[in-house]
Amino acid sequence: MILFPAIDLKDGECVRLVRGDMGAATVFNTDPAAQAKAFAEQGFDYLHVVDLDGAFAGKPVNAAAVRRILAGLTMKIQLGGGVRDMKTVSGWLEAGVTRVIIGTAAVSDPDFVREAARLFPDRIAVGIDARDGRVAVEGWAKTSNVSALDLGRRFEDAGVAAIVYTDISRDGLLTGLNLDATIELAAAVRIPVIASGGLASIDDIRRLTEPRARKLAGAIAGRALYDGRLDASAALALMRAGRAA
Repeated sequence: MILFPAIDLKDGECVRLVRGDMGAATVFNTDPAAQAKAFAEQGFDYLHVVDLDGAFAGKPVNAAAVRRILAGLTMKIQLGGGVRDMKTVSGWLEAGVTRVIIGTAAVSDPDFVREAARLFPDRIAVGIDARDGRVAVEGWAKTSNVSALDLGRRFEDAGVAAIVYTDISRDGLLTGLNLDATIELAAAVRIPVIASGGLASIDDIRRLTEPRARKLAGAIAGRALYDGRLDASAALALMRAGRAA
């Protein structure tokens, strides 16, 4: 199980939002590349990056910031936000991104996801951001009629490397992961599922190491790492001990 530290990019800065509200952004670092380096020095192996502006625009917006992160880093990176066509997918993979996350287009153009997964095996993930069980799109500005479970099942045979499942109602609020819904999704599909939204403390990490959560591939930590509620070394030690067990 992997613990991913998160870098959300808005206007070239490292921010955290509350429930995806762009008007409620807290800037934690004006230098995302420096933040990424700090996470690497803390011992993290895999970074989760989201181009928030890109998610709304439907195309990469914070490309310069992402490239600065890539230039100074050796850890793996998964990247989402504004990925709506094959040119963007291939461009990011060629730039050094390990895995590209497709969100909105997974709802509007599932064939695009299938083709991307075929062309780039093990390098395409699907982002499922749910509000009351329904998938939100376009930077969470709109809610579709597609359920999270139905969307996950849609890509069972597509060769998708992972699903990143976010409970929007908890994102940025430090109220704890919605493990019930995340584990329900993981049990319904064969695709590895990564939990996101609300991770608050070491207690969440302990819950991730419980037997019922063994099907999960990892979790994403954001605000709790930035404000010190979650100690990186303790969290990583607990995750690795759980993985070894």
